[in-house]
Amino acid sequence: MTAPAPATLPPPGLPGLDPRWSRLVQAPDAHGVVRTWHLLDTGAPADGAPPRVTLLCVHGNPTWSYLWRRLLAEAPPDWRVVAVDQLEMGWSERTGTTRRLADRIADLGGLTDALGLSGPVVTVAHDWGGPISLGWAERHRDQLLGVVLANTAVHQPAGAPAPTLIRAARASALLPAVTCRTPTFVRGTTALSRPRPPREVRDAFAAPYDAPERRRAVQAFVADIPLEPDHPSMPALQQVAAGLADLRDLPALLLWGPEDPVFSDRYLRDLVVRLPHADVHRYEGASHLVTEDAPLAVTDIVTWVTDLLDRRAGVAAGGAADVPADPGRRPLWDALDRRAGDEATAVVEMGGAGAVARRVPWRLLGSVVRDLAAGLRAEGVEAGDRVAVLVPPGADLTAVVYACWRAGAVPVVVDRGLGPVGMRRALRGAGPRHAIGIAPGLALARSVGVRGLTVLVGGASPAARRALRVDTTLPELAALGADRPEPAAPRPGDDALVVFTSGATGPSKGVVYRHGQLEAQRDALRGAYRITADDALVAAFAPWAVLGPSLGISSVVPDMDITAPSTLTACSLADAVRAVGGTLVWASPAALVNLVATAGDLTDEDRDALGTVRLLMSAGAPVRPDLLRDAAALVPNASAHTPYGMTEALPVSDVTLDEIDRAATDPEGRDPRGGVCVGHPVPGVEVAVAPFDEHGWPDGPPQRAIGVTGEICVRSPHVKDRYDRLWATERRSGRDPGWHRTGDVGRVDDQGRLWVEGRLAHVLRTPDGVLTPVGVEHRVEGLPDVALAAAVGVGPPGTQQVVVLVTRAGAPPVRRPAPADANLADRVRAAAGVPVSAVVVLPRMPVDRRHNSKIDRGRLADWAARYLSGERARTP
Repeated sequence: MTAPAPATLPPPGLPGLDPRWSRLVQAPDAHGVVRTWHLLDTGAPADGAPPRVTLLCVHGNPTWSYLWRRLLAEAPPDWRVVAVDQLEMGWSERTGTTRRLADRIADLGGLTDALGLSGPVVTVAHDWGGPISLGWAERHRDQLLGVVLANTAVHQPAGAPAPTLIRAARASALLPAVTCRTPTFVRGTTALSRPRPPREVRDAFAAPYDAPERRRAVQAFVADIPLEPDHPSMPALQQVAAGLADLRDLPALLLWGPEDPVFSDRYLRDLVVRLPHADVHRYEGASHLVTEDAPLAVTDIVTWVTDLLDRRAGVAAGGAADVPADPGRRPLWDALDRRAGDEATAVVEMGGAGAVARRVPWRLLGSVVRDLAAGLRAEGVEAGDRVAVLVPPGADLTAVVYACWRAGAVPVVVDRGLGPVGMRRALRGAGPRHAIGIAPGLALARSVGVRGLTVLVGGASPAARRALRVDTTLPELAALGADRPEPAAPRPGDDALVVFTSGATGPSKGVVYRHGQLEAQRDALRGAYRITADDALVAAFAPWAVLGPSLGISSVVPDMDITAPSTLTACSLADAVRAVGGTLVWASPAALVNLVATAGDLTDEDRDALGTVRLLMSAGAPVRPDLLRDAAALVPNASAHTPYGMTEALPVSDVTLDEIDRAATDPEGRDPRGGVCVGHPVPGVEVAVAPFDEHGWPDGPPQRAIGVTGEICVRSPHVKDRYDRLWATERRSGRDPGWHRTGDVGRVDDQGRLWVEGRLAHVLRTPDGVLTPVGVEHRVEGLPDVALAAAVGVGPPGTQQVVVLVTRAGAPPVRRPAPADANLADRVRAAAGVPVSAVVVLPRMPVDRRHNSKIDRGRLADWAARYLSGERARTP
């Protein structure tokens, strides 16, 4: 029980809090007693018209309405935002009573009645404000336009323990000490934030709870968390959870800080099941106070509600287009069915020393895929279930992926190129229900909470199998599915795949494709490169390790670590080509570098084998013409191509080495903006550019203007469906209906060719205007003693100075970063063609893990700013 105390206004001077928002309001509580609330309220629009929408914001424990200050500040003037301090909390009345969940829901209803709130209303809630706001929403369905929830829960998932911090705080011996007698719980809430808020903000959050008597409700709130079946508030929480069934069609936005030690991703997954239509955005790195840790979250709430209002008014917002039904469609496993009796080789696995470890004919691959698909359904894997696939490239990976597709499941493919931290982050974000993998992969899946069907690929000791809780093995799964009916085929619009970007410009993003989009991608590749049944694919590029069967051609991965492209040698490529009679080679620029470096090890027999290759493709990052030329010399009968695309859309365009050479000699190639010519769009792809405004940001819709630099935008049937659980990222990239904004910067010339000039995140905004980095870098890399170059901006946008960082060629590597000597600095400045403030020599260039080719210019810019200011900065 709390000591009675009247409601008051907050003290002046709290950062970000406009005192004009504060007001005290009287309303009857759950028991009919009139109480006084403190709330923040932007009020009705100045013109006296009713608000276009009202946001009802509910905090949790131990925060207060201050949590929503940015939302009040950013809301449009024709909206009303009401952020309450719950009774006993913040600056509202301390009533001297203990309030249960049901009381708080009824309290909120009494307040909104007193305020006269009418529709449309969007509830916005955090922490234990979530169940309270949902309880209110279920009772006010006629007023409701949508719900926004941030790091909250309505149910404790079965088999998962309650959060450690909550269990510890709820322990009878600790509860009064950490929640009431000391400010540990209050101060601990802001201590969870990443990055840590400024001290004055932390103090503002704690201000209403500056004495034990003002923290008694904090203790009571923690005690009211219903962890036990017989807890007094359990029936109310269960009623709220059950009531979500009536809100399943209501627009919902779930915003999440995945580093939250209290409301972890398991609670997000539970809410996604209950609200399957919800838009979701996970802010990587954010913790419990997601609106503090990720300030863009508030902007995203405003954008989401604006879209909601626009749709209500009949105005279209951005988003992915539906995949139309096609009665003549050929599913991804079509070739497996057509070649069901074919004993020719479908997939080859290479062993050491150039030997073939396994050959899998079409007949066997098709049979195994059908049996595995039926086995998955027999084991309870349902259509739409996500399955973490943690299997090295080879026949097993191919069979598992196609079996998931046939079963209607959605493979979540996480490759080792992301590294352990990136793999873990990717799995947590995608939230797969089941896992198929080798033992280390299954261990990783269990560590992020995958608790469904567990299928072991390969061997493991009995002890390891018990520890991993293995349900079955791949052969056992196939045996279970033998002679069972084939699962119903998924529809074109069903989710088919979750893959991940390379993470070269930030945390790797999950990308979702639907079946129809993958089928369109297969057809685009087949058409662009005239692929026939006579072709065979050598995939030295991880994303295409399972591509062959969908194209109806044999395939092999060379003897290499496919997650480390630079491990490809010329001899291992020759062995792989020989094993399948390879005609198509797909590799990243880093793979080509080592291919050329090891060419001296080729025998005459190897060189003869490489003569069957008709097409050499290098993708994943821009490739220098001289490197492509040297690599093409090893496959003398091949045409060398550099397809342009990205995880979200590939192919977009294509260019041959001959076309690159011609482009370099025409006026466009001598354009001081420079860039990489990536050729003409492939059939079925439209390319446009969103031009820069005066500040160097893409402004306005995509245009087909000639010679204008801006953000490259793509439209085609094989563009990805959406970013996974990244609603705000998807909203920004797809804000022009039907178009995907790539994040790349470039231009289209008067011959219809596309030139890529860098990444939007790496554009330099100098006193002389906007500068794209790739042209500068290529001119500097033309110097004989420069291997790689990166042009970055140091300083505030609009005043950035150009800094060029280089690695040396033909000279001993430096041990640590150092300013370039006068001779090299002068030559770099002369070659760059723009004013350069500093030239620094690096021991190595930081590149992405997957392709070993994309330079991390953002990381370099941050490092250069510290280094040039005199700070001791570790080698980037």
